[in-house]
Amino acid sequence: MRDTRESRLLLVLLIAIAFALITVDIRGGEDSPVDGARQAAAAAFGPIENGVASAVNPVGNAVEAVRDSGERHDRLAALEKENAALKAKLGSDDRNRSRLGQLDKMLKVAGAGQYGIKGAEVIAIGAAQGFSWTITIDVGANDGIRRDMTVLNGEGLVGRVTTVGPNTSTVLLANDPDFTVGTRMEGSDELGFASGQGDRPLRVELLNGKAEVKKGDRLVTFGSQADKPFVPGVPVGVVSRVDPSGGGLTRTLYVTPFVGFTKLDIVGVVVEAPKKDPRDTVLPAKPKPVPTPTVTVTVTPGATAPGDGQQQNGQQQNGQQQNGQQPQPQLSEQPATDVQTGPPSDGGQTQDGQQELQ
Repeated sequence: MRDTRESRLLLVLLIAIAFALITVDIRGGEDSPVDGARQAAAAAFGPIENGVASAVNPVGNAVEAVRDSGERHDRLAALEKENAALKAKLGSDDRNRSRLGQLDKMLKVAGAGQYGIKGAEVIAIGAAQGFSWTITIDVGANDGIRRDMTVLNGEGLVGRVTTVGPNTSTVLLANDPDFTVGTRMEGSDELGFASGQGDRPLRVELLNGKAEVKKGDRLVTFGSQADKPFVPGVPVGVVSRVDPSGGGLTRTLYVTPFVGFTKLDIVGVVVEAPKKDPRDTVLPAKPKPVPTPTVTVTVTPGATAPGDGQQQNGQQQNGQQQNGQQPQPQLSEQPATDVQTGPPSDGGQTQDGQQELQ
């Protein structure tokens, strides 16, 4: 296309229309006038996303590699292809085992909470209509999915359904800044509201500013009226930090979510809410603390250890020697044994009454 004045005006007009549609969509919120166009886009591009997901299946690539290797005459090339096919097959088996594990955990969560769920696979990350934290799943209106349904997996709360097409749906993840869910503390039943912060922990505002909360406490969803968009009892996360209470009406917590939002694969849409609030029963059992072994050392004095008085005298003498002083002789008085009043045998003179100490 030639760079002319008309082409520039057309470009400016298209940009203005795009910004106008974005503004109308944001201001419209849940009742956006362009919601119909979004659903039509989901209906149009959903099958394409399914097709792309199927095309990159490693099992299909492995089968194709084996088929191609059979047609080659070069033995070395055939061995390389067969090796690649075996590696791809092993990778596919690992992925299938991982998916089975995810599905098993999700079914246990659904059974504990008595949730009726519809299993789904994540086929795309991020929505085409914005920069929010969203995923696209391979179930839609034809599978009984409706807007404002809770989405979970084997770890806990994933998000809620926002847009539904015939065969695909868009899910707003719980860590999105526009996401808010009512929460209940395990044990104390303190209520609050959790908001997403992207790749940072969830921010929770407790309604009770004086609530006793500590690191390691866990939260579940409180539930919504008519169970839309959230059913009760779904695990949310673990408290990682508590802001000091400043005497305000609320108290701020930071919660690490149970779900890893960057590695989602198998999820479940809650199509039937539980008849009774499961409260804390869906939370996994807390790990038992491992006791730390302690070693006690007892010192027993030896049989030849000197007495206290001798130890003290030895310490005093050692201290004097270290200070450069000679130890002083210890004098002790003894009773006199001989008293001489006459002249000594050696011819010397002594005074009367002088005592000689023997």
